[in-house]
Amino acid sequence: MLDQKPSATRRVPLVIAIVAIGGLAGFAALYGLGLGRSPSGDSTCRPAVATAQKIAPLAHGEVAALTMASAPLKLPDLAFEDADGKPKKLSDFRGKTLLVNLWATWCVPCRKEMPALDELQGKLSGPNFEVVAINIDTRDPEKPKNFLKEANLVRLSYFSDQKAKVFQDLKAIGRALGMPTSVLVDPHGCEIAAIAGPAEWASEDALKLIRAATGKAAAGL
Repeated sequence: MLDQKPSATRRVPLVIAIVAIGGLAGFAALYGLGLGRSPSGDSTCRPAVATAQKIAPLAHGEVAALTMASAPLKLPDLAFEDADGKPKKLSDFRGKTLLVNLWATWCVPCRKEMPALDELQGKLSGPNFEVVAINIDTRDPEKPKNFLKEANLVRLSYFSDQKAKVFQDLKAIGRALGMPTSVLVDPHGCEIAAIAGPAEWASEDALKLIRAATGKAAAGL
């Protein structure tokens, strides 16, 4: 009888073809799940990129370390608590430009940065802007409250996440690489700019940039 099995030379191309087809199918599956796409598909975030481009020339001096958004990116709907322990989400602040800041009492640069954030809140907060500073201390819940009280930082609203999940959520999209970390967010919850590390938020450089981001550069706030 003749041997009907394919020769080794015929089997090799067949195996390669099967592997190639499997690879393409796998890629298609990943792409269908969104893993093959950049996190920039939300069209509502395109205006935030336009804002970033507009204010980019103002990112100098005390805010030179800001990185402007180059692609549309909607932030996760961060969940945390207010001073009374009531649940809050980032989406609760829709309609305002936000400076979302993560801080902790064990972070020395965070503690040094807090007075500037408090001053920024005092100068620019209103219908168009707010500083949302979220404490991520995971042990003594009274320690950060006492720190703010002792430093007389009374203009900032107190927000906290004792599980520090907000940090992990921002880290997952590459926006929390260390502490402190801050993200400038547009009224739709989209990234305008981000910074890893502290900044002098009460400086004229910062005030001009944030006024421009809220569209109040000419009239002031």
